[in-house]
Amino acid sequence: MATFYTIRELAKEFDLTTRAIRFYEDMGLLRPERQGPGGRNRVYSTRERARLRLTLRAKRLGLSLMQAKDIIDMYDSPRDTAPQLEKFVQVLAQHRQQLEAQMEEIQANLEEVKQHEREARQLLTKHQAKPKPKRQTKSLSKP
Repeated sequence: MATFYTIRELAKEFDLTTRAIRFYEDMGLLRPERQGPGGRNRVYSTRERARLRLTLRAKRLGLSLMQAKDIIDMYDSPRDTAPQLEKFVQVLAQHRQQLEAQMEEIQANLEEVKQHEREARQLLTKHQAKPKPKRQTKSLSKP
């Protein structure tokens, strides 16, 4: 017997809003069955639940929704798995290169921030080490 899920059940399980799930549906990532009068009720199969899980995993990896869709759709096709895996490896390699470039940028920015912090601390230490001049107070009494 097949297991089915409502949109609310999936939203609760994956900590999403029903609106987010409908958005994934609009993007073509999910294709629930329609039941009830006029097909108003969405019913998600275990296959759709798995597609949602893969979509969220791809999103956590930093892939775009279109990249996720391309990869997930490959597994739905009757094609050989070698081209699917090659495409997946290609997408992951490109994403890894982007992340490495971002990491290099962040590392450079971090070094610059550290340098500015060191300079500011040195200036602060010099400023705090200088004796503060005494303020002269005017006497109210006349000599």
